[in-house]
Amino acid sequence: MSVLDKLLHGVEVEWTVLGNSSFIEIANNGRKPVKSDLRIVGEIPYYGANNIQDYVEGFTHNGIYVLIAEDGTQSIENYSIQWATGKFWANNHVHVLRGKGELDSRFLYHYLKQFNFIPFLSGGGRAKLTKGELEKIPIPIPPLAIQKEIVRILDTFTELTAELTAELTARKKQYSYYREQLLSFEDSEVEWKSLGEVCLSITAGGDVPLNSIKGQRAPSDKYPYPIYANATGEGGLYGFTNEYKIESDAVTISARGAKVGYHTIRESKFTPIIRLITLVTNKNIISTRFLNYILYMTPIGGNDGGIPQLTVPDVKKLRIPIPSLEEQERIVTILDKFDILTTSISEGLPKEIELRKKQYEYYRDLLLTFPTINVDEKK
Repeated sequence: MSVLDKLLHGVEVEWTVLGNSSFIEIANNGRKPVKSDLRIVGEIPYYGANNIQDYVEGFTHNGIYVLIAEDGTQSIENYSIQWATGKFWANNHVHVLRGKGELDSRFLYHYLKQFNFIPFLSGGGRAKLTKGELEKIPIPIPPLAIQKEIVRILDTFTELTAELTAELTARKKQYSYYREQLLSFEDSEVEWKSLGEVCLSITAGGDVPLNSIKGQRAPSDKYPYPIYANATGEGGLYGFTNEYKIESDAVTISARGAKVGYHTIRESKFTPIIRLITLVTNKNIISTRFLNYILYMTPIGGNDGGIPQLTVPDVKKLRIPIPSLEEQERIVTILDKFDILTTSISEGLPKEIELRKKQYEYYRDLLLTFPTINVDEKK
């Protein structure tokens, strides 16, 4: 038996629609949009289609409600559903609902989080859920005790995710604090040198190799070496080639555009292409990882006017503090631990958060997939 079958234990599930006033209160009449320059700053959350947009004085609603985007949702596949409690202000881009009688509002929230709204939307590019279509949306009404048990199970996962997210936020703040403390030096404490003095080479990327494949996300026997471009995160991986220009681990810096100055570590044997500057360190003076960390504390601006850009001569002139190699290693060890904890999608808190979200979605699908409905053919 499925988890849901065990909960229902043979009980039939009633179906209705969101327009049924016996189970649903639609409290749209209280909504009121206010332009940002006319809002009075306060402590009450001001909700838009996707999130809290501001904090204001006054409120339009007071209680426990589910907010459904009327228009402007960030994703029609993962439609915007919000949970609002206490006093809050709702603008006209959200529908405001709550359960009545035998429908628990929190159960309604979890059910709508997994509901497919697409058949009920109109408006093309800016999808709109009219009140008329909202009222046609079908919802199951299992016994209230079963609703509350489903809510209890699902809230266990959402609460854990919230705790992990709060922990991640706190650790990020701690990371920033220690990074600033560990990488701030007085002139008299350490020797300062230019990057041109501490790097074996600082070079600009070249053209895309002829023997290469764009967009490939993993190496192959034919194209084993990565090509990196002027972009952040995974976008920096342009493709793969059968040749390499850089044989050592190195720091790369984006040299042009909105992300100018973005830097990261690249492993050995890779090829940088245009608009990417590569720094190979003299490891008798400075470690690659320490250089990458110290660049967080080093202003790396582009030239004034036009599109921001860096040149190799610009980078060579940048001056940085050079503590002893032992001190560099100590600092890197501390910061690496924070970096793994706060950014790693394979080991740190982001991985745990993602796993808990997937676990929630898995149990939500198990617990909220009810027997076929018969209230309307558009479901």
